[in-house]
Amino acid sequence: MRHPKLIIAGIGLAAVAAVGGIAAAAAAGGTSASSATTGHSTTSATVRTGSATVAGKTETILVNSGGLPLYFYRPDTAATSLVTGGVAALWPALTSAAPTAAGATGKLTVVNDVHGHQVAYNGHLLYTFTSDHAGQVTGQGFQNFFVATPGLAPIASSTAPAGMVPATPSTHGYGY
Repeated sequence: MRHPKLIIAGIGLAAVAAVGGIAAAAAAGGTSASSATTGHSTTSATVRTGSATVAGKTETILVNSGGLPLYFYRPDTAATSLVTGGVAALWPALTSAAPTAAGATGKLTVVNDVHGHQVAYNGHLLYTFTSDHAGQVTGQGFQNFFVATPGLAPIASSTAPAGMVPATPSTHGYGY
């Protein structure tokens, strides 16, 4: 018997693939100009603050140098990304050997993991979502990914991060 969350995740992957998400992720595999919009970088990345509408409210969130919203994956640990396979194609890791912060006061670190030099903010590994555009948040609460905010509490806490925006169904109906 299949697990209900796997079925839901599969349906979500199919929906995003239908709108070109997989193609966008595949095109972003290198370090070309397209990498600036996907969050991938092998040298440097800037994590900065920006504004976006999240769950109907304008929020200050963390974005990459291209203005794409940054997310964290709730099941990750401070040292291990659990985002692999098809999910990793939809949620590319923000990677950089030397990340910088602009307007974000949290601690940036680099974790060497399956994605390379993955950037973490207050211990939360960061990702982008292939269906997002600058200033647009479409992945909030989908598949346990949440928008990263400047007040995102360090991962060492045993409770939900204080800066996390509560999960609500996204405009595409994938929330669960």
